[in-house]
Amino acid sequence: MPEQLLLAKDPQPHSGPPGPSDPSGRPGAGKDRGTGSPSAARNRRVLLRAARTAGPWVVPVLVLVVWQWTAAVGILPPSILPAPEAVWRAGADLAATGELQFHILTSLRRILQGFALGAATGLILGFLVGMSKVTEILLDRSLQMVRTIPHLALVPLMIAWFGIGEEPKILLVALGTFFPIYLNTVTGIRGVDPKLLQLGRSYGLGRWSLVRDIAVPGAMPTILSGIRYSLGVAWMTLVIAETISASDGIGYLAQNARELLRTDQIVLAIVLYALAGLLADLLTRLIERKVLRWHPNYRPRANQ
Repeated sequence: MPEQLLLAKDPQPHSGPPGPSDPSGRPGAGKDRGTGSPSAARNRRVLLRAARTAGPWVVPVLVLVVWQWTAAVGILPPSILPAPEAVWRAGADLAATGELQFHILTSLRRILQGFALGAATGLILGFLVGMSKVTEILLDRSLQMVRTIPHLALVPLMIAWFGIGEEPKILLVALGTFFPIYLNTVTGIRGVDPKLLQLGRSYGLGRWSLVRDIAVPGAMPTILSGIRYSLGVAWMTLVIAETISASDGIGYLAQNARELLRTDQIVLAIVLYALAGLLADLLTRLIERKVLRWHPNYRPRANQ
């Protein structure tokens, strides 16, 4: 143990007699045992766990405190950036009328529909291109050409095709989530060790069993990374789509607040988007821990 080595090199002599339970009589040996005792190790684990839980919130809380202080002393005028308590009051007022819940649920529904469409298409095509050379030759180059087109550039075309209904928003979110999942799926499939596939064939596994038992688990870390990234792209796309053409949703709430010069509601919409992104990331991490329990990098650190 590093602590024991440091204490063993302590230059100060131990003036007292060795304890009765110290068979070697070496000065400081009792101190060594105290440092490496089970209770000390348990305390270290508790401290590490508390630091790991509270550490990510240090910077947000500090930003919130500085924000509130600068608003209270007048450094930040309310017309530029209202205080956190003003943003909270704006959210409470909207929640009291039910308007806030309506806009949040509307945006969540669009995200779920668009993400489900884009993720399903990206996974299916990613597996087909990753597992089949014929499909790769037929589809991959065309998809790579489409990928270079910014999907947000399609907003005017979507509005011209579908108007300002739900279709353009859902399709834009689907386009934004499709390519990260597609690319990560293809990369994950191609990154599976060929020796494992060969070993599976030698055991008599069929094509479907190879995909289910070897290819999918091997590619899952990369696929989940693509899903996590695509969730952020989905919310970014929805912000723009709802800001340009919508009559409800969080983006519409921000756009309407801009016309009314309600900066507190604009900041509230931004905070809601940030919280939505945080929840999406936490959900993805939870899925990673459940799905990748077999992976050594995703196992709980029991000794820390």
